[in-house]
Amino acid sequence: MEEVDKILIHALKQVGTEVSEDTASVKQFTSELIVEAVVRCIRVIDPGLGSPLPTSLPPGMSARFRVGTSLAQACQDIGYKGEIGYQTFLYSNEPEIRSLLMFLVEKLPRERAETSDQPTGKSVVLQRAIAAAIKAQLAVPWLPPNCRLPLHSEKQSPVALHRFHVQPLSLPHCTKGPGKSQLKEVQDYQREILPPVTAQPSYHASVVASILEQHTAELSAAQEWDNEWNSQGLLSRLTPQEYRSRKLSRLHKRIEEQLLSAALPSAERDFGPRSTSDLSDLLQAFRGSTPSDHILAKGSNFTHAQKFTFTQPAAAVTSPSVPAGHQSESEIQLRQQEEQLSLQQKFQELCSEFEELAVDMKHMRVTNAQVLDELKRREQCNSENEEKLQVKKKTIDLLPDADNNLLKLQALVEAGANRVVNLASQWEKHRTPLIDEHRRLREICSNQDLESSRKLSEIKSLHDKIRVSTEEAKRKEEIYKQLVTELENLPQDASRSAYTQRILEIVHNIQKQKEEITKILSDTKTLQKEINSLTGKLDRTFAVTDELVFKDAKKDESVRKSYKYLAALHENCNQLIQTIEDTGTILREIRDLEEQIETENGSKTVANLERILDDYKAIRQENSALAAKVREG
Repeated sequence: MEEVDKILIHALKQVGTEVSEDTASVKQFTSELIVEAVVRCIRVIDPGLGSPLPTSLPPGMSARFRVGTSLAQACQDIGYKGEIGYQTFLYSNEPEIRSLLMFLVEKLPRERAETSDQPTGKSVVLQRAIAAAIKAQLAVPWLPPNCRLPLHSEKQSPVALHRFHVQPLSLPHCTKGPGKSQLKEVQDYQREILPPVTAQPSYHASVVASILEQHTAELSAAQEWDNEWNSQGLLSRLTPQEYRSRKLSRLHKRIEEQLLSAALPSAERDFGPRSTSDLSDLLQAFRGSTPSDHILAKGSNFTHAQKFTFTQPAAAVTSPSVPAGHQSESEIQLRQQEEQLSLQQKFQELCSEFEELAVDMKHMRVTNAQVLDELKRREQCNSENEEKLQVKKKTIDLLPDADNNLLKLQALVEAGANRVVNLASQWEKHRTPLIDEHRRLREICSNQDLESSRKLSEIKSLHDKIRVSTEEAKRKEEIYKQLVTELENLPQDASRSAYTQRILEIVHNIQKQKEEITKILSDTKTLQKEINSLTGKLDRTFAVTDELVFKDAKKDESVRKSYKYLAALHENCNQLIQTIEDTGTILREIRDLEEQIETENGSKTVANLERILDDYKAIRQENSALAAKVREG
């Protein structure tokens, strides 16, 4: 049982149970340690079932009974078939606790069983405790600080919360990338002048939020690049650097186009096609505060004339100025208002004229385009008519000598037909190898496409395998570091060969015990067969002797007495055998009773009874206190 207890204690340490180094057996487990171990195991097996269970016993006895009942019900829910109740945890005995812990350890998930061989360093235990605390907090609904009760203090912090405020951070590793080398000045700045991350934000509460945001942005960028490279980059058959440079050049070209389209004059934007890009809209918004007349650096004769006609009346209006000493302020304000009204009217008239002229210009442009189309169409008709006129003119010139010209025409037609036939035969000679070559090249191209697609799929699969292998290598590297740390912390006097030798000795002892048990069983079977054969032989001998003696007893008195002695001897022997069998049965019962007495002594019945009496007294005191409070209330 010592080896079993060591395995159980090791498994309980893996799930986060704080078992002291002095505890070497389940017999040394206290009620608090049993409750913590069972709750830790249930939380690993079923987090939803184990999250509301406490890892320690409360001080009140009624609360202890409720916790014990809850633990017993949870163990039954996950499949424990043995006898269990609150007394299993409050008044425990060694066999029941051992069987319960063995059941829970066997119920642990496979990944937990796989990690049981990993080192149990303080960092690993701390990480598991942090993960368990976060899971427990996520399982509890959030409450505002003003609505939290004292019972919520374990799951939710009573302090005030800070808003998620992010500030940009400057991290040295963020400037590094594939194919990028830092300047010496930048490295000196990062090493000597750049403050640490915790000192960069202006508000200390923003440090965690800023780091989380920075890390999330880096992960998102890396994931987006992987997706884009796997979906589009591999198909482009370029290196990552070439793909990035081409994408950057396209982006620069698009920005230049948007800037050029946004920098066009307002009149051209009114008549030309309007851009719907977000960048052009943004530039338009920035330019909206500046009048269009000040934006245009150049203008047509019409715009210069408009400016000239607009400035002249203004100059004419402002020219007849009178000295301020001869006029009152009210007259000056009145005159200024009149001038302002007249200028506004003129400005509105000019704007309406400008809009009308713009519409007329647009209409003229459409009309001009229609006229140009009509002109092109008529020029095309004229060229066709001229060709027809030339043909008819040549035909008229050939009419005076029609017969000779017909013969010449027929000869030309026949020569042309022969030439066409000759060219067709020559083309057929050249066409057949060309078609074969085309088919061959087409087949080669299709084979190359299939091969390239196959290689592309292999490259994708290799990329996936490389990524998986990298993650596996990182995970194994972390496990290796933990193992090295654990190996350094282990005592140097304990060697692997000693443990191996101990295991081999245990196996040898078990084999020896099995051989002895098998030998005893075979001896018992042999002895039972001999007893059965002797009993049968005795019965047969007694039957034959009884028959012979009974025949002679009828004739001789001494033989009759011998027959009586024989019957009495047989009966006494039977009684003696029955007595021996009863003695063996009694001895077996005595051994069973002694084992039960040892089991009961191991169950700490007397100590449990004393604890039950103490708990009973404590419950009576609690009930008395509650009754007093009720009477006082």
